[in-house]
Amino acid sequence: MAVDARHRDKNGEISRKHGNTLIHTLRKTYGLGFAPGCTDHAKLSDVLGKLDELSLSHLIRDHEAGKLEQICAGKRVKGAGSEPTVL
Repeated sequence: MAVDARHRDKNGEISRKHGNTLIHTLRKTYGLGFAPGCTDHAKLSDVLGKLDELSLSHLIRDHEAGKLEQICAGKRVKGAGSEPTVL
């Protein structure tokens, strides 16, 4: 599967499961550089298509590892937020 197709598939799944999560919540794990240009009060579903490659890589990696649900709930997750896997 091409990288672009993989991103589209993961974007849809992430948006359905975690779309109501605020960017502010995700920045607690990923840092202030997550989703540059987006406000803290924006919903993930509203900005997912505009995310930079690094921010998107963080989300996909943690989603695939089963950590994104806890991150979106505002919990600290060991190993989350570290360097993303190169896609």
